[in-house]
Amino acid sequence: MIEQELIYLIALTKMPKVGPVMAKNLISYCGSVEAVFKETKKNMLKIPGVGQALVENFVPDFAIKEAEQELKFTQKNDITILSYLSDEYPKRLANFDSSPIVLYYKGTSNLNHHRTVAVVGTRQPSEYGRTMCNRLIEGLLPYNVLLVSGLAFGVDAAAHRKCVDINIPTIGVLGHGLDRIYPAEHKQLSSKMIENGGVLTEFPSGTNPDRENFPMRNRIIASMSDVVIVIESKRKGGSIITAEFANEYNKDVFAVPGPVTEELSEGCNKLIKQNKAHLIESAADIAYIMRWEEIDAGKVIQKQLFVELDDVETTMMGHIRDNKELAIDALTYKMGMTPSEVSSLLLGLEFKGLIKTLPGKKYILA
Repeated sequence: MIEQELIYLIALTKMPKVGPVMAKNLISYCGSVEAVFKETKKNMLKIPGVGQALVENFVPDFAIKEAEQELKFTQKNDITILSYLSDEYPKRLANFDSSPIVLYYKGTSNLNHHRTVAVVGTRQPSEYGRTMCNRLIEGLLPYNVLLVSGLAFGVDAAAHRKCVDINIPTIGVLGHGLDRIYPAEHKQLSSKMIENGGVLTEFPSGTNPDRENFPMRNRIIASMSDVVIVIESKRKGGSIITAEFANEYNKDVFAVPGPVTEELSEGCNKLIKQNKAHLIESAADIAYIMRWEEIDAGKVIQKQLFVELDDVETTMMGHIRDNKELAIDALTYKMGMTPSEVSSLLLGLEFKGLIKTLPGKKYILA
């Protein structure tokens, strides 16, 4: 993407009354992000959803100047700006209307990893919580996953540290700009993560770690992941918010059960009791539900001319081939599977280059 286009995209995020949904709406109606900034206020008011308040607060020159400064900051600090239209942007996140139009990323891992797992939990885990966190992450090693969390105190940091120790790539999703690390105690940890993983945020530099930013951060954690694991949580809190987002996005949620007498078990037990999460005892439970096979980490797997498919993938390809194109709802019905299972299979076929996504969540053969 050319530099000027990035500047326009960043500038759009700095406009009052313009969130991700509205930003995409403006770009769609105007034809390009550059055209948004050259559109007359009279014509802008004709765009559905655009009100007088948005138009009156639309100050292009000021926003563009701020965007230019942001671009200089990212270039100086080796930060990659990912447009929602770029191939490097997380595809799992791009499927949602509320996905940010730009992300700021510092790291080395592919954000479109084959399998992505989120681990979240309390900021003050018990010894049981820390033990289960380490045990589950060790169990995930043979499945070649990318682990996502929020770099907060407690379970988040424990998950990231374990990944660093056993060489699982791990991404910290932040609720502030990349001009700092919060909490500051995790600065050294984040540096190690960048070597095999990274840190990611939708917030530009100068953004403080304010309370309202963290639910927004949690939606990214949930949407980027195939699986969300909750390890110890009170009845309310950020981990439960992440789990609720994951359920809304048709992701598979897993929760570690705990004693009914412990406050830190209330959130997980409630998720399980309400059928909002699978009960998890080991990583094998995830593999069973997600139909994952172990990958021999010492084996060099070469790309083959013909991609091997299992019976379920072959059936799904057949449905798409027979119908020319199919919406995800129709595929869910035809396959007799849950929406999250279908989404996971579709993502796998897309990564293999066998299918393509059309607007309206329809799929065709590539």
